[in-house]
This record gives sequence, C-alpha cells and structure tokens, in this order.
Amino acid sequence: MTSDAAAPATDWTALSVCLFFFALVTVLGFVASRWKRPQTMDHIDEWGLGGRQFGTWITWFLVGGDFYTAYTVIAVPALVYAVGAYGFFALPYTIIVYPIVFMIMPLLWQRAKDHGYVTAGDVVHGIYGSRGLELAVAATGVIATMPYIALQLVGMAAVLKALGLTGELPMVIAFVILALYTYSSGLRAPALIAFVKDIMIYIVIIVAVGIIPYKLGGYANIFASAEAAFATKGAGNTLVNDNMVVAYATLALGSALAAFMYPHTLTGIFASNGKNTIRKNAVLLPAYTLLLGLIALLGYMGHAAGLKVENNNDIVPALFQSLFPSWFTGFAFAAIAIGALVPAAVMSIGAANLFTRNFWKAYVNPNVSNAGEAQVAKITSLVVKVGALLVITFLPTQFALDLQLLGGIWIIQTLPALVFGLYTNWFRARGLLTGWFFGFGIGTFLVWGNGWKPLQSFHFGETSFSVYIGLIALAINIAVAVLVNAATPERSTRSAVHS
Repeated sequence: MTSDAAAPATDWTALSVCLFFFALVTVLGFVASRWKRPQTMDHIDEWGLGGRQFGTWITWFLVGGDFYTAYTVIAVPALVYAVGAYGFFALPYTIIVYPIVFMIMPLLWQRAKDHGYVTAGDVVHGIYGSRGLELAVAATGVIATMPYIALQLVGMAAVLKALGLTGELPMVIAFVILALYTYSSGLRAPALIAFVKDIMIYIVIIVAVGIIPYKLGGYANIFASAEAAFATKGAGNTLVNDNMVVAYATLALGSALAAFMYPHTLTGIFASNGKNTIRKNAVLLPAYTLLLGLIALLGYMGHAAGLKVENNNDIVPALFQSLFPSWFTGFAFAAIAIGALVPAAVMSIGAANLFTRNFWKAYVNPNVSNAGEAQVAKITSLVVKVGALLVITFLPTQFALDLQLLGGIWIIQTLPALVFGLYTNWFRARGLLTGWFFGFGIGTFLVWGNGWKPLQSFHFGETSFSVYIGLIALAINIAVAVLVNAATPERSTRSAVHS
C-alpha cells in the first residue's frame, strides 16, 4: 500500500464505528460532572484535582491514560518503523520511571496535601518562598505541555486522515467537544473516560499481536522483513548500533526523569487519595510497559506488510486498514483517537492549574475567590488547547516523538527545584533559579541548533556519539545551582520547609 498526497476514500463503516465510540466518550465526559459530585465544582481542588479522592484503580486508569497516549500508539511505532531498535528506548524509560515514582511522589503528595498545594509551582513557592522560582517552574510546565498536547493532535490527525476526513474542521470539532466537557467536568471527565480508553486499547493490541503475525508469516518473517527494509534504504536496524547506545541510554534516563515532572502526571498524583495509592500504582503501572512493547512492534509489522507511507505517523492506521475488516479498523481508530483526547484533557487542566495558581493568583488577583480560581482555570484550559494547535502548525512533526522529547528537555529543568527541597535544606532559590535559567536556555539553544531534534552529537577523533539534550541541560542546571549556592552561603527564610 502506497500513500500519496491525496486523502484516502472515506470508509463509512470504519467512520461510523469510530463516531459511535467518540459519541460514547463525549456523553461520559459530560456525565462525569455528576460522578463523585461534590457540593460545588466552583473550587480548583474539585475541578482541577477531582477532589483529591481517586483511589488505586481510578488513579491507575487516569495516570495510565495520560502517560500512555498518542505517543504510545502513533509516535513510538512510527519511530520503530523509520529507524528500528532505537525507537524501543521507550521500554527501558517506562521501567526506570516507576522506582522514581515510588520513592519521590509519595513525599510530594504529602507536601501538597498538608499545605493545600495544587501545582508544582505551589510546592516550590512553599519550600523556598521565591516568587521568581515559582514563576519559572510554572511557566516551564505550561510551555513544555504545549508540544505534548500537540503530539496528541498529531495522533488524531493520523486517524482522521486514514478515515478520509480532510481539512482542519474535523480536528477543530473534536477539540471543541473536548474543551466543552473538560470545562464542565474538570478532571473527572478524563478519569472516567480513561476506563473506556484503556480497555479499548488493550483489546486492540491483544487482537493485533495475535492476528497480524499470523497473517504476516510469524515474528521471524516480521523481523526479517524489517531488517531487509532497513538494509535496502541504508538506515535503521533491528538491533541498536554501537554508535547509538549512548543516545538510547540517555533518552531512556532523561525521559524517565522528566516524565512525572509534567503538569498532567503531577495532576494525577495530586488527585490520588493517599501515599499508598501512589505506591500501589508504581507497582501496577508497569503492566502498561508490556503493552508499549507490543505496540512498538507494529512498526516492524508495517515493513512485513509491505506498507509505504508518506508520513511515518501514518504507519499504524495504514496497518490496520490493510489487515483488518472495516468495523475493527473503526474500533481501533476510535481507541487511538480517545487515547489522544484523555491525555490532552489532563494536560490542559494541569497547565490551567499552573497559570491560575502561580500567575493569576500570585500577580493579578491575590484575593481571588475559590470560585474565581476555578473559573480562571476553566478558561485557561481552553486557551492551552489553542496553543497546542499553533505548535503543530509551526513546528515540524515528521517524527511526532520529537514533540514529546522537546517538552522533556524543558520540563526536566524543574526537577532540581521541585525534588531537591523534599530531601535537603541546602539548596536556595537563587541558585536553583540561576541553574534553571542556564539549563532551560542552553537546552533550548542546542535543540534549536539541531533543527528541533533532541540529540546533541559529540566527536572525539574517530569516535562519535549522541546524547539527549535534556540530560546535558539538566547537568548544567545542577552544576550552576551548586556553584551559585556554594558561592552565596547566606541562608534564606523558607516558609514551608519547617512547617
């Protein structure tokens, strides 16, 4: 199957099935406002954190829903299809991340619970008493979220294109509906929809990894076909080449450190009802890693099926269209589309919480009421979605995974300010803010100089290797913070460290 610039003919059966499930989750999105309904939704704790009452299973579906996204179903197989084994760095990344969650996130949840914090910016201001550092953390969270939401849009666009829906209107309609039920139901909407989304994704992948290899002659033929395709084009491999080992390892480590610094993942953590809920999820969530590995193999299956696509992001939709009946293709496309909408909703809520608490309340209206906070957050969540549309309009998206890695380069710079203060009183706001400034600035400069690609190459004689820019910038960030802190030994007052 060869893809060209013309849109495929509309498959009305697939489109009808897809629209049915989209309508189902839309209804659930609006019904969610009555699920675990509090006395009022006019409070940011209720709208933005679901009342901080989500137990183990709800948190598992919610965090899984906003952590395993269109990144998982579209971007990872696209990268594997294009370059091979290098794209599997997402597997060790999602293994490394959960011990980090188990150790750090219960402490962060307790700090937020004790002091009524809603965002990472709240935590940082509480620890260091610095409005400047708070604003830096909050602004970074909002900026880093934009390309991540845009990644969800890329996934949606791939599905819509495969269904034969052209132009921007279908995307706009989908996001208007998303915006409306997010506005009315807050975090409860994606939490409820995540149940449907995750069950659908599991069904799709279990069927796919069972039937596709059977149709393509088994996994031996799938790997052989992929290796032959990479050899023909002279790029890619089913094994990680020696010169890509460092890139593979640093991408995995950097992505793991960044993952739960994002506003949407922290929102899922803060919405939990206890520290043990978080620890249980750190144990249970690796089940999604198995799912991710199976999904990544779809990239190799695309080669075995002989598919040629204009854009790598189209490989998964093309695979389902070529090997499955229309009704199941529509079901799979619905799962992918809903898998983009759930995290997009949580991401917009997380970014809106940051703007409301750490900019609006801090600088514009310190005496804003609870209802006023909730209203500002609702409006901001709409604006964030528009910002994400601009990201995919002006940034290249041949490899959608680059969008997630770009956000990671920025958000990982908030780790020292957010995490170090949970364990030690030695660091102070001045050093951490200076470190953030250099890490954020140098990281952005390097990724811009590399054409918005997340790797920096180094050459030493005949030896060359690439390193994830996020880790380089983080190392600079921490080094500068330590130097400035050591050079300015006077202690500063911290309002929350001793509380």
